[in-house]
Amino acid sequence: MLPLWLRGRSVLNPSRVISSAHFLSQLVPQCLYPTGEMDSGRLCGTLHGDDVASWVSVCPRGLWKVQQKQPHKWSQQTDSNSGDGASCSSSDFPRLGSLCQVRVRLKANPDEAQSLVSEKGNEWQSVQPDRCVTEATAFPRCQDSVLQVPLGDWTTLRLGEGQCDITEACVEGMRAGEKCEIIISPLEKGPDVSVPDPPLWATVELKAFTPGKESWAMSPVEKCQWLKAHKERGGVRFRRGDVWGAADSYSRALKILITLHGLGYAYATEVGKKGQGQEQGAEEQRDTNASDETQQLPSAYELKIIKAELHSNMSLCQLKLNQPQRAKASATKATHLQPGGAKAWYRLGQACQMLNELEEARQAFMKLLELQPESPAGLKALKGVASREKEKNAQMGLRLSKMFS
Repeated sequence: MLPLWLRGRSVLNPSRVISSAHFLSQLVPQCLYPTGEMDSGRLCGTLHGDDVASWVSVCPRGLWKVQQKQPHKWSQQTDSNSGDGASCSSSDFPRLGSLCQVRVRLKANPDEAQSLVSEKGNEWQSVQPDRCVTEATAFPRCQDSVLQVPLGDWTTLRLGEGQCDITEACVEGMRAGEKCEIIISPLEKGPDVSVPDPPLWATVELKAFTPGKESWAMSPVEKCQWLKAHKERGGVRFRRGDVWGAADSYSRALKILITLHGLGYAYATEVGKKGQGQEQGAEEQRDTNASDETQQLPSAYELKIIKAELHSNMSLCQLKLNQPQRAKASATKATHLQPGGAKAWYRLGQACQMLNELEEARQAFMKLLELQPESPAGLKALKGVASREKEKNAQMGLRLSKMFS
């Protein structure tokens, strides 16, 4: 799932109706989407009406199609803070970085889910917090679960982190006090899942949220913090076996990286200009602050290396997900950005092997051995390519002999 500022809808207006095919084409990163899955025949669902939006979300078990009915207000009260200076908005939508207090409940059938959406009463008063949420709830992602939140309990998500892609996409278009109904159905399975899953019905409630930021309001320093967090989160997920989640994190980091090129100098210049027309001492202090913040930004070379590492890591995820064509494309980008990156050359060779492009695989492994002459993996891979080439040539000779005999 793409970051909020690159989805074509930084905040989804609940009244906006988007066709499923168009919505999916905007939301699903091409680095994750399986070839041929955009067939319109696969997009028909069981929710109907003009107030239904559809998209594809990523979870540890693969890609799932989500259909959401337009959120409905379940409380007539507005959410107000008790004077601590950090009010939660009830008339606006959550934005990137917003702490969202949500509850997800899974139901056995659509009638039960619909009853939860339309239920009334004094529930808001019983669960309304005295103060706004201050930090996200920490809980691990589960390989066996589609919804990466504790079901039935109030929990806090930071919008944009990708803890539960399905829930985040829902609350991004909701106001405080609203509840929506969703149906989730499998679209693409993970490599270890063979048993089809039935559609899941659930309700998502948004109790309160803290203010967030639009992408244009974020400084380059803040974007770099998000970039670092996504990259680290991707590594943690991959080591835990959450390959889909790791690919999602790397994809989010790559989208942020696009917005960072050339912003360091512009940011320093803009901050420095704020001191014009004011006292000299204050102006010098601002210039010092601008310089300190600019020093926190990676250089153009460092951003290039980070981008190469992200593409290389994405290639590894795509290899694990049996997407060799996409893995080849990602690894190729990594080698162009960082020709000295041994891992990228190895992954490029693996992808070419899976595609039966043996000459390209041989060249990639030869390049790896130029960088690391004693690499056991490179030597073994090159022998494997030679063996397959010999077998391929033998088969070709046999076919030619039959053709002329």
